[in-house]
Amino acid sequence: MTKKYSIPSGWEAVIGLEIHAELNTKSKLFSSAPNRFGDEPNSNISPVCVALPGALPVLNKEAVKKAVQFGCAINAHIAEKSLFDRKSYFYPDCPRNFQITQFYHPIIEGGSLVTLVEGEEKEFAINRAHLEDDAGMLKHFSSFAGVDYNRAGVPLLEIVTEPCMHTPKEASSCASAIKAILEAVDASDCNMQEGSLRIDVNISVRKKGETALRNKIEIKNMNSFSNLEKAVRYEILRQIEEYEKHSALDPSTVITPSTFRFDPTTMQTVLMRRKEGADDYRYFPEPDLLPLVIEKSYIEEIRKNKIELPLHKQKRYMDSLGLSTQHAYNLAYNKKSAFFFEKCLSLCSSEKAKSIANWMLVEFAGRLKDKNLHIEDSSITPELLSTLIHLIDSGEITGKIAKSIADKMVEEQKDPQQIINENPHFMPIHDEAHLLPLVEEVLAANPESVASYLSGRDRAFAFLVGQIMKKTQGAASPQLVNKLLKEKINNKQK
Repeated sequence: MTKKYSIPSGWEAVIGLEIHAELNTKSKLFSSAPNRFGDEPNSNISPVCVALPGALPVLNKEAVKKAVQFGCAINAHIAEKSLFDRKSYFYPDCPRNFQITQFYHPIIEGGSLVTLVEGEEKEFAINRAHLEDDAGMLKHFSSFAGVDYNRAGVPLLEIVTEPCMHTPKEASSCASAIKAILEAVDASDCNMQEGSLRIDVNISVRKKGETALRNKIEIKNMNSFSNLEKAVRYEILRQIEEYEKHSALDPSTVITPSTFRFDPTTMQTVLMRRKEGADDYRYFPEPDLLPLVIEKSYIEEIRKNKIELPLHKQKRYMDSLGLSTQHAYNLAYNKKSAFFFEKCLSLCSSEKAKSIANWMLVEFAGRLKDKNLHIEDSSITPELLSTLIHLIDSGEITGKIAKSIADKMVEEQKDPQQIINENPHFMPIHDEAHLLPLVEEVLAANPESVASYLSGRDRAFAFLVGQIMKKTQGAASPQLVNKLLKEKINNKQK
């Protein structure tokens, strides 16, 4: 059994997040070069991307709109005037030797989000969010390294939370909620495997009762919520151990502000470099870009058209449709899953919500796991799933047969009705002459259950039905079995 994680008595962790989300615009932040992932290296570049002399940046209007949409979704202040700055650093993936960002006057300030953490509703405060352009990507080979500038200039929205989290679960829940909001407003595809959502986490620990923050450690580029939790858990315990080992020293000398990475093999954080400060980056106003001015009416129009946020969607699924907390969360916090689910609801009915969720998140999820697919990315469409559910409800197939049909839907990518037509043994037994001897046999073998049913215990009747279904290997029509059983029991009473 895994030992439950807990912070040693007398200590508390303080956690903040920096989330870098690549915006899903067609072109880059300051040039018309395509913003696409997976193309041939250095095929999506322009003079601006590689900093050729005389190339000047021009701001992407769509990137601004997506930033404002996110800001409105978290009820933040949207600056009617914001500025861009230069952040200097020297590295091969940054061809102009500086990044264009918003250090002094960001486009988004404040705001908050609410999400459920282990069943409890919690609010997390946002400090700021700002626009900046991404760097290129170093690619290492056996005998050399290269730089792919396709990512250079891709628009980023960097979202910085307040240091308001205290547990690994709170950190991952907050990050997951931000991801869901970005997807909901269509600001980013948030594909963590492709690097379009990268999370840096800042962690410090202190004695309970202290109000000042101690030195923090930053863990860079977390690319999964699971690894984020593991990294935070390890780093919290590591820092506490260091403080307790050096309890006689001034706490400010024990932990040196540094940047770490997480090694998922050893499950430990690993030092990368000592922490840079703002002075190291030599921030100063970007001279090639005018101030970004946004009209108040533009902001208000976007605020007016806010979409349903993931938490509200989750609550609706729970309160109106009766879904479990986990099923509602899994659907509401994934834009593709929510769309698939809502489409199925429109084809079936709200009464089938639990059935739809179960088929999506349990039955088909298990069958697609080996293919590393989710149902919304597979050949199973809402129309096909809805057809399968209608076939069960109409009595044309049983639940057990439906599972066999689901296997073939995944393997053969066919319509459930086509699968039934091609496999006659999937048709339920509707032949009374075939079922009557089995009904008689089950009734004769289970007189106690018959008596229990007659005394008003419905579970006894369900047992009798189950016995017949067992004898037919789940192929009997449940409606016909119910009818024959009741007729026989009633006749015996006369």
